[in-house]
Amino acid sequence: MKEFFSRSVEETREYARQFAAGLLPGDVVSLSGNLGAGKTEFMRGIAQVFNCDDQLTSPSFSIFNIYKGRLKDSPVKLQHFDLYRIESPIELEGLGFGEYIAGDAISVVEWGEKFSDELPDNAKKVFIEAVGESERRIVVRNP
Repeated sequence: MKEFFSRSVEETREYARQFAAGLLPGDVVSLSGNLGAGKTEFMRGIAQVFNCDDQLTSPSFSIFNIYKGRLKDSPVKLQHFDLYRIESPIELEGLGFGEYIAGDAISVVEWGEKFSDELPDNAKKVFIEAVGESERRIVVRNP
């Protein structure tokens, strides 16, 4: 377990970039924390590592976005899921969630704790919480 304290959006992204440097194709990351805690900013830091050119947005209304990026000279597919509006495992199954995360893309799942049984046992877990107006506590757990 690693714990960080961020005092700005840029520090949150920097911690995310450090974290993402160890991600490999097929990895699944569960991002949890309250609304507005900084999950999407953390995701932006991850996307920067993989040189995703698209403007990253929270997929709250579309459920997920797929970004194509690169690491060194290899293509990388980054999947960003937001399960906030998903109500049941049946709804999640209907989206083909299991097939998506079983592939060779790197999958980052906001609100993953809602459906922890649907995530692989080796999923990495990141918890973010606001501990002040601009300060965030970030806890990273690797299986």
